[in-house]
Amino acid sequence: MRYIARGLALAGLSLGLAVAPAAGSAGAAPQEARSLYAPSALVLTVTTGDDAVNGTVLRAVTLGCAPTATGTHPAARAACAELRVTQGRFEAATAAAPGMSCTRQWDPVTVTADGVWNGKRVSYTHVFGNTCLQGASTGVVFDF
Repeated sequence: MRYIARGLALAGLSLGLAVAPAAGSAGAAPQEARSLYAPSALVLTVTTGDDAVNGTVLRAVTLGCAPTATGTHPAARAACAELRVTQGRFEAATAAAPGMSCTRQWDPVTVTADGVWNGKRVSYTHVFGNTCLQGASTGVVFDF
């Protein structure tokens, strides 16, 4: 009987099925199903002012990138692709596009990214001088 249970367990594992341990197995704990992808789930915000904590949130979206792009971000696939290419460097998404012309008016907006990227906790904040400068950034991560 023990050999039959062991054979069924091996057959189930080869098919990717979760098989409970045989009744009466000493010390056997149930196995949790684990994802092959490192978690990537972010909350992205655009806030008025130069302080994200005390400013008014204008817009906020969610972005998940593993195993596929999900969330409320309007261009989730492009944002995830951009983060993969830059290896999660949000600075690349806030870089100024060459040749853009904006006024020097100081009316700051702050963008934030909080959550997990490839299994690591991230917290990113960047202050733009005004909405024109934010719109002139090269990336799509904060373009919502």
